[in-house]
Amino acid sequence: MNATSDTPASAAASALGPDELDELDSLLDDLRTREEDVPQWEFCDGFLTALVCTRRPVPAAEWLPMLLGDGLELDVAEGEPLPLVPTFKDLAQQERFLALWELRRAEVQAQLDEQAESLDADNAFQPEVIDMRGAIASLPEEERAEMAGQEIPSFGQVWALGFMFAVENWSEDWATPRDKEAAQWLDGALESIVALTEDDTGKPEICMYAEDGPPSTSQERLEVFGEAIWGVYDLRQLWRSLGPRQETIVKGEQPGRNDPCPCGSGKKYKKCCGAA
Repeated sequence: MNATSDTPASAAASALGPDELDELDSLLDDLRTREEDVPQWEFCDGFLTALVCTRRPVPAAEWLPMLLGDGLELDVAEGEPLPLVPTFKDLAQQERFLALWELRRAEVQAQLDEQAESLDADNAFQPEVIDMRGAIASLPEEERAEMAGQEIPSFGQVWALGFMFAVENWSEDWATPRDKEAAQWLDGALESIVALTEDDTGKPEICMYAEDGPPSTSQERLEVFGEAIWGVYDLRQLWRSLGPRQETIVKGEQPGRNDPCPCGSGKKYKKCCGAA
């Protein structure tokens, strides 16, 4: 991971290295012994990225049980520590996961807040994705044979599914803005990520797992992947420019014009407080 030029110290400190990523994989593997539906880290990273882009900060009391629990928001007062989500073996394990999560969240936010000139730039946002098809194709023949018939996700597909999982679960915060230009901006960016959730059916030409590995990803897929990453930049910028969503004030039920005025005058509403 790379630090951004404007905040090198904080970004570098927040980056997850290989040891931390291995720790996360092991931690998620352990959670899976108690809950088989716990997702892979690639899905989690997509989910995390969507939360960074969401219009308001989503507290851990909301997102943690949605990602790794029963989906029910934790009942915790502001400023109080989170109760244990049963998927974790203890509070220490849960706190460690949250600490690693915060490191990655800070890194993603720092990268997205500095517009990169290209996706190859050192400070560009880099999703945590793996070319599973390339990884499996690089295995010895006997090991590949053991996985025959299994559905293997396309490059970036699991990450994009994690992103859209967060969007769908906080749909109110992702509601289309009234401004037409902003609405088009939102739709275009989301469409680019949705496209990444689809299967790569193009001709394999490139291996993203190893430079000299067998072809596993199409050129078209790489283009879709790049468009999705630029879409993430657009979403982060869009919601930052619009600010928090304004709550709609809902007025109470109004009396009919021929009903008694609620002020108690004894007159009809149209002749009293409802007079135009």
